[in-house]
Formats: sequence, structure tokens, C-alpha cells
Amino acid sequence: MNELREKAKELLLNNTVKLIIGYANGNGHNRTYPFIARNAADANRLVFNEYCVNNLAVYLTRKEFKGKGIIGIVAKGCDVKAIIQLIQENQINKDEVYIIGMNCNGAVNQLDNSFEKTTLAQKCINCTVRTPALYHALIGTTKDIEEPADTLGEKIKEVEKLNADSRWDFWEAQFEKCIKCYACRQVCPLCYCEQCIVDKTVPRWIESSAHTRGNFSWNIIRAFHLSGRCIGCGECERVCPMDIPLSMLNRKMSIIAKKEFDYSAGVSLDSPTLVGTYNMKDRQDFIK
Repeated sequence: MNELREKAKELLLNNTVKLIIGYANGNGHNRTYPFIARNAADANRLVFNEYCVNNLAVYLTRKEFKGKGIIGIVAKGCDVKAIIQLIQENQINKDEVYIIGMNCNGAVNQLDNSFEKTTLAQKCINCTVRTPALYHALIGTTKDIEEPADTLGEKIKEVEKLNADSRWDFWEAQFEKCIKCYACRQVCPLCYCEQCIVDKTVPRWIESSAHTRGNFSWNIIRAFHLSGRCIGCGECERVCPMDIPLSMLNRKMSIIAKKEFDYSAGVSLDSPTLVGTYNMKDRQDFIK
């Protein structure tokens, strides 16, 4: 933690960055919250631990920060994946972000939980980016952690075994719980549209009321908009007040992208984005 604070002070005092988006301790037990450090005194409040679950990359596309100079950000490996994806999609300029990469040993699935094997966040199971793929400064060390079974992968396989009608019934029951709060959209770093399709009224593409048809349309369309783009941070499911298994949809899309196109989102700046890239070698047998 001292290393992080000293680095933040250096960057702010030297005017290398205008501000640093990071984490600070909250009032509750085992809680942190997103925090903006604007000076050396603020830097003393920065923390990084297993309770730093938020994906701070979501702030980089906010109008309060875009075009305001170089922005520093404290970022885990999964957060850096989002940053890479945003750079590739021309939403942020790579020369206007300074990444303080954090070697990460996992995060809790909920802030009130103690950190142990049974409370490890789903996104941390089988994680391949405990050391970020892109950074300007790297802080901390990694260590071996005991991981639980990949229950999400098993749930996806179970649903895949169902026939079409049963799969429909499963997702209809899940989406029926949706209250259209759009917390999933607000917390997602890849949901950066100035006007979301669900907010458009002329014409209205998705019904705004929380009923079966509108809920199904919203959740399925959002999943398709994230296909080939979702970096698997799990923030959408974490903040969903109705416990809808959104990660199942997003991970299934990622599995398809990997299988069909050998593509994983946010892995490298050198890899062209899957969405918006045409390759003559792509299979076309899905066209009927």
C-alpha cells in the first residue's frame, strides 16, 4: 500500500497526471469505494486489497475526465482488459491514461464477505491476468491462491443440455425478475453510448416497462452488444439487485468468440477488435 501511495504522490507532484482514479477505505467493515486523488494528501488515502472489486475503467469515458489531460488509474488485470478494449474502440486515447497496474491475488464476491476460498469472486477463478497485460508502473506481488470449482462454467453446460423450449423457460424466468434499473449498464465500462438504445423513444426499440417482453428484449440485446467485447469483470451481475445471472450470457458469448474466431477481448492492443473487423478467412457456414 505504501508503494502505491508513494507512486501516486510522485505522479501528482510531478504533474505527470491530472488526477488518479483509485480506491479508498469505506466506513463499513471490509469495504472500499472509488476515490479520486487530486493531490498528495489525497494519495495517502489510496488503498488496494481484496475488497477493491469495482472496475474503475468505467470512469475513463465519463465527460468529467475525457479531454482533461492525462488521467491516472489504479487497475487490476481485468480492469486493464477493459482499458485495452476502450483504446481499441477509440473511446480513450492511450496517451491520455497512465495505468498503475496492480498485481492481484483475487477479490471477494461481495464487499461484506471475508476473503477466503468460498467467497472468491467468480471472475477471479481461472484468472490469467493477475499481472496486467498493459501498465506504466507495476505494483505488488502475486501469490498462489486456492480457487473453488468453476460453478459458472458448470451452470452454462447444464443450461446448454436443455432443449430449446426449456432454455427459453429458464431465461424467461430469470429476466422476469428484471426491474429495469439499468445498474448493469451503468457499471459496465463497455456501455459508453451517450444515448442507450433503451432510452430512445422515437422510435422506441425496447419497451421501458418491466414486463416479460421488454425485459427479454433489453437483456438479450445488451448481451449481443457485448458479444466479442465483454472482458468478464462481472460487475453487471455483482450490482444486479435481482441476482440475474448475467455472467452466464456474457461468458457464453465469450466462449463462442474464442471457439469461432480464436478471439479474447481486451488481451492485446495488437489484436484487432472482433466486432468491426472483417476477415476473408472467417467461416460463413452460419449463413443459411
